[in-house]
Parts: sequence; structure tokens; C-alpha cells
Amino acid sequence: MRPDSAQSVERLTAIALPVLDAPAPPARPGRLGDATRMVDSHGRTIRDVRISVTDRCNFRCVYCLEPDATFMDRREAMTVADIARLGRVLVGMGVEKLRITGGEPTVHPELLAIIEGLAHAGARDLAMTTNGSLVTPNRAKAWRDAGLGRVTISIDSLRADRFRAITRSACPPEQVLDAIAICNGAGLGPVKVNIVIVNGWNDDEVADLAGLARRFGVDVRFIEFMPLDDARSWDRSRLLPAAEAIARIRAAHDLVPLDEDDPSSTSFNFAFADGAPGRIGMIAPVTRPFCGACARLRITADGKVRPCLFSRDEWDLRPTLRAGTDADVARFLADATWTKQAGHGIGAADFEQPERPMSAIGG
Repeated sequence: MRPDSAQSVERLTAIALPVLDAPAPPARPGRLGDATRMVDSHGRTIRDVRISVTDRCNFRCVYCLEPDATFMDRREAMTVADIARLGRVLVGMGVEKLRITGGEPTVHPELLAIIEGLAHAGARDLAMTTNGSLVTPNRAKAWRDAGLGRVTISIDSLRADRFRAITRSACPPEQVLDAIAICNGAGLGPVKVNIVIVNGWNDDEVADLAGLARRFGVDVRFIEFMPLDDARSWDRSRLLPAAEAIARIRAAHDLVPLDEDDPSSTSFNFAFADGAPGRIGMIAPVTRPFCGACARLRITADGKVRPCLFSRDEWDLRPTLRAGTDADVARFLADATWTKQAGHGIGAADFEQPERPMSAIGG
């Protein structure tokens, strides 16, 4: 850990708001002894955990945050020490992949200390999602040196006016494209590029955006529009089904499907038939749900465990994280995992959009 990191952990811990007692998840039926794995009631084992480090973001993307969005008091968020301990316990329970998310994690003033703490936990794969706007060569190198393995960068348009309209920011798309190249050069790969496709906003760019895979030798993944917006105005007519998106890409690029053996993968993937570098992926939670093999769990910046992105319940881990033993934290995580629902239920008559927007859940 860097010399200033220990001081930062102490400072952030000292200013954290006291955490009142909060309801714990119900105990797993027949629970015996300490928990060693996170397995839900449908037999799925958690191997991949997204840890949000902040709900703050320097963008206000139209499918996520409203321009006047407000954020939690910083003192309510998990501290660097909380996050480092959480990572250690999770890896001890068999978690192989840790994802640093937000909000926008690069706005966190102690990001390097967070990366270092999670790197020390020893996960096989430590990654971070970012909008790319604050990536610089020096920062990318520092993240890599601190133990970050790779990054996923989001970009939803290549057209400057449209990019500004979607992100409600002054950042030009070229700045994000530069971030892709910087992260590739810093060894933070294989870089993945995420694109949310929305009918009427950027659906006419899918073939051009797919070309980024060839240009940078990265995985470009198209994500169906989901009901996670702050305005709660999701409209199914805005959804471009993944099948239609891939058809549009194939009109410009000859693709071959990849036969991969990871049943918990969120995307179905394609390579370029001519052997060009890069891949195309489709993440289709609405038209092709992958809930049955889901191995993921999310923890929000304020320490709430969300077994599913669309969970109706969340469980406050902070009291246990700050006052309990590692065994207590593991038991809490195992119990919370047991409550994971069978699927997200989008399209069902009783579906309810989460109260939190994506920025407050953690991507």
C-alpha cells in the first residue's frame, strides 16, 4: 500500500457516519456452522461480485441519471478499509472476479487505495468499469501498478453532438476513444467496450460502433436498454432487440459465432470471419435472459447487498462489516445470497423497476 493510503483509510473511516442496526437477511434453512460459499436457493454459486465505490458520476446519461440527480452523503459510503475487508472475505468464499464500479469510480479520491486493497484480496480477475472521460496515461499506469487487471469502457455514440446529448456532458467521444487506446497500452486488457443501444438515439450506429472492435482489437459489447433509469420512463419501444442489432452489424461485417463454455457468461459472442482482431458481444437481458446461470451479486456504495440487479430487497452489510468478525461477514453474505430471486422478471405483470437507478446500484 502506498504511504499515504493508510492515512487515507484512517481518515475516511474516522468521518464515516455511524451505522444504525439494520435488518439482516433471513438465515438459510438448516444453516450449520460458518458459511464458506455463496450459493442461492436455486443452486447458483456466486463467483463474480460488482462492488460500487461511489454513486457519483460526472455524466448524466439519459438512460441512467437526470440532470438534477442528487447523491448520497459521502459519509454514508463504504470506506477504503470496508472495501478492502469485503474483498478479502469474498475471495475467501470462492469469488474469482471482483469489479470496481460506480457511479463513475474514477471520481473517487481514494481509487488507488481501493484498487490496492482489492488487489491484495487475491481475486483471479480484478477489473473496473469507467466512462473513460478521466483516463490519462499516468492514471492508467498507476492503476495497473496498484493491481488492476483490466477495464471496461462505455461509449454510446461516435458523433460528437449525439454523444454530448446522451451523456449530458462536454466530453467529446474522441476523449473516450483515446482512453481505450491508453488502457490497451497500459496493459489493462483485454479491454471491453460497452454500448447501450436505444431505439431513436443511437441504433443507427451499431455497425460503426462494432468497427471499434477491429480498430482497437477489443471486445465490443452491445447491451439492450433496461428499465434502470432515474426518470423511471423506460419504454419497451425504445428497446432494440439483440437479434436485430446483430443483423445490422452482419450487414457490414461478416461474423462467425463463438462456441464458448462459460454458462454464466452475460453475452453471446462473435468473431470477425476474416480473422481481424476483436470480438462482438451481445448482452440481451430483456430478450434473452441469462438469469438461470447467473453467478453475480452486487454491493452498493453504501454497503447494501443486492443479490440481483433488479432485486426488490437489499441488505445492509455495513453494521456487520464494521462490528462483526470475518465469519460474521461471510455468514451475512451467504444468507443474502440465498434470497437471490430466480430471474429479473422484466415483462412480467408484477415487475417493479428498482427504486435505485443504475448509478446507485453499481454497473
